[in-house]
Amino acid sequence: MNRRPRLLAALAGMVLLAGCGGYDTTVVPEPEAPPSAAPAAPSTCVNDGRQLRSFEPGSGVGQSATIREIRASDKLVAGVAGDTYLLGSRNPETNQLEGFDIDLAEAIGEEIFGEPGHVEYRVITAADRVPLLQDGTIDIVARNMTINCSRWEQIAFSAVYYEAGQSLLVGEGSGIDSVEDLAGRRVCASAGTTTIDNIRAKAPEAEIVTAPDNSRCMVRFQNGEADAVTSDDTVLAGLAAQDPYAEVLSAVRLSTEPYGIGVSADRPDLARLVNKVLEDMRTDGRWQASYDAWLKAPLENVPGVQPTPLYGRR
Repeated sequence: MNRRPRLLAALAGMVLLAGCGGYDTTVVPEPEAPPSAAPAAPSTCVNDGRQLRSFEPGSGVGQSATIREIRASDKLVAGVAGDTYLLGSRNPETNQLEGFDIDLAEAIGEEIFGEPGHVEYRVITAADRVPLLQDGTIDIVARNMTINCSRWEQIAFSAVYYEAGQSLLVGEGSGIDSVEDLAGRRVCASAGTTTIDNIRAKAPEAEIVTAPDNSRCMVRFQNGEADAVTSDDTVLAGLAAQDPYAEVLSAVRLSTEPYGIGVSADRPDLARLVNKVLEDMRTDGRWQASYDAWLKAPLENVPGVQPTPLYGRR
């Protein structure tokens, strides 16, 4: 199969993404591979369900110290994806970022400032998410980020706003129909994500290749450098929608990926405000409207229901 035309199209889209402007306050850097760092100490935490508990919204959360600080800066800095169609990507016609995660960031910004137009977007890689929250470069991460206990040791999270599942994208006629078929095959995953651990556990005989982000994994796939791409089904649905020769193995679910909005560990009041926004979006229908607009059609076999929040974290 000749994938060169699709590769050129993907590369053109990446150039367009990196070179476009956008909102006046939006910074859109070219994603780069994360710098090497000393390995983190092994985590001893266990994902037993308690990691899904967040901070109860409470009253007066909009007047907390963190929220006052963000208002004083006149902007909410959100780390987002810029290459993940349906979740966070730049529309080449309007030159604006859009998607399900972008809708959530906008709703959080409107809650803080009482009007739209105060969100500054930073396009970041998956590996950037935790470090940029920790050093204060960004206020929130709205970038399909899985909640787990080891990440709770580094940052804080909102309640779960969507439950995705890790799956596989393959080429039509590839002969890959199940996880067992990955033995000896090259599977691409984004660096700094939990998908790498999951695929190693489920397909230990697969050859793992990495890229800074999902779009570059797709380029490797289209260029014949990978036989499959693994990521969340939400991400893969967006990639497959742009490639007529690719398909998502919807029957393969390697894991459950509960998404949360990430915030700095020392800003639980910001997590409380995000949880208030999620509660409001459930009540007034904004969550469902956003889901229907972005994910309902490509994920037609997945129930589009906003997860019930779990609280109790102190």
